[in-house]
Amino acid sequence: MSIVGNSGYRVLIYSHDTFGLGHLRRCRTIAHALVSRRDDVSVLILSGSPIIGSFEFRSRVDFVRIPGVIKLSNGEYTSLNLNIDVDQILEMRESIIKHTADVFNPDIFIVDKEPLGLRGEVESTLRMLRHRRTRLVMGLRDVMDDPAHLREEWDRKQCVPALAELYDEIWVYGLQEICNPLEGIDLPAGVENKMAYTGYLPRTATRRPTPEHGALGLEEPYYLVTTGGGGDGVNLVDWVISAYEADETIAVPSLVVLGPFMAPAEQKSFMDRAEKIDKLSVITFDANVEMLMHNSAGVIAMGGYNTFCEILSFDKPAVIVPRTVPRLEQYVRASAAEKLGLVKMLTEDNGRDPRQMADALHGLISQPKPSHVTVPNLMGGLDRVGDLVDRWLPPQMAAE
Repeated sequence: MSIVGNSGYRVLIYSHDTFGLGHLRRCRTIAHALVSRRDDVSVLILSGSPIIGSFEFRSRVDFVRIPGVIKLSNGEYTSLNLNIDVDQILEMRESIIKHTADVFNPDIFIVDKEPLGLRGEVESTLRMLRHRRTRLVMGLRDVMDDPAHLREEWDRKQCVPALAELYDEIWVYGLQEICNPLEGIDLPAGVENKMAYTGYLPRTATRRPTPEHGALGLEEPYYLVTTGGGGDGVNLVDWVISAYEADETIAVPSLVVLGPFMAPAEQKSFMDRAEKIDKLSVITFDANVEMLMHNSAGVIAMGGYNTFCEILSFDKPAVIVPRTVPRLEQYVRASAAEKLGLVKMLTEDNGRDPRQMADALHGLISQPKPSHVTVPNLMGGLDRVGDLVDRWLPPQMAAE
């Protein structure tokens, strides 16, 4: 453990980032909650996200940007920006992670999603910190994948032994009533006792939208169409735009946020189509999407973890169009949420019929909000995480 004193406690978070925004935004939310709750805690985030610098961070939260990688369609990884071999990139990442942890010397190390990190890059750091008696936490979202796929993946990556050998606790940022993310995994004895379900992580909207949004006419009721990072959001955006093209009677306009990782050619095509429709506005990215959702009349989204938390936090009627490739995570989450009455789900099982999406858009304005369903501790995640941290890091006495 670090020496308790003027330096306070230190929390290190490893954000598994190859493509997309989900892991980074979840880790940032946790970091901000911890420093808001405690004035004796500092948090450092390790991330490979290429756009981490676009986000604002509160006092006592900072980040180290490690070289980025991206996963190819064949499952292999390659460098995001550097023209060097992927093995060299991974070696650099592992070295930076371990050296940062060595010098920062955290009291708690939270690893997001991947028990051993990308290609095992965090294992040596975990073993070093365990020797120092740093508290090691595995952080899991509510749904990882369908059990069969997750079991095969984790067997291949040899993740399961790490849960037993290296980690002190496993925090699940969700509710067991919705999903057990490790269902179907043959867990070693004692691992289930390490699991703590926190509830979902609530979000807040504290900033006003940037000036450009005022020019989009967003003072009127509007729907927010969001794809998260946007790398796999083409089908959702196409379906929504097609609905407006096919049905001029849709009363409520939509703001479409394409996402920073959507291919430029796709972005341009959607913007060109939207220019011909008065009720559509399109932007590429906003680091403060929470404010846009807070002001919206409803949400159409793919239903990743962060978007789901925001829908619940801001109590917005929502239509979820989950992806099913390469993971069933979004589908599993949306199916469970629809059964509870929290959201409505549309799938592409019968293609993307514009009339089906138009019907959903017509009905969204009067669709019940999530709050009409009572689910105990649904949004208690950040308070629970804070309580778990407090157990390990007793609040320090203020200096006289």
